[in-house]
Amino acid sequence: MDKFLLQQQVLERLAADLLQAEQAVRVAHETATHEENIAENKYDTLGLEAAYLATGQARRAAAIRQAMANWRQFRPSPYDAGKGIQLGALVCLVDADDKQQLLFLGPVGGSMKLVSGDQLVQVISNESPLGRAMLGKCEGDEVSIQVAPIRQQFEVLRVH
Repeated sequence: MDKFLLQQQVLERLAADLLQAEQAVRVAHETATHEENIAENKYDTLGLEAAYLATGQARRAAAIRQAMANWRQFRPSPYDAGKGIQLGALVCLVDADDKQQLLFLGPVGGSMKLVSGDQLVQVISNESPLGRAMLGKCEGDEVSIQVAPIRQQFEVLRVH
């Protein structure tokens, strides 16, 4: 599986998310500033609510732009068994029920599911609980995380 193609898919998805966020900013800003939404009394808050929404959407767009910058600078390197799993690793985990999952460990801001060929790939950050737990592990190692009251355990089957 080509890590560069996965990276391109992440960037394409982030670009689509950015377009959507920027459109939401424009709509919320237009609503906030439209003359029909000028408050006539203290209970008329549509314009104020739209302004808050525009601010939130602008922050979301800025976060997506930062994620895109992180992913553009990202250079996944080949797996080095001496270092274990690092940023850029493509990892196959198996749980106690023999269910396998394929994970691509990338920079912050790219958490999403991708399809590569006939396989589903979950993109996670090294700052996520599972991403942190995998760092430094090698094929055959166990990875465990605490999710609420449940402890989940996985085995690292393959790393690329």
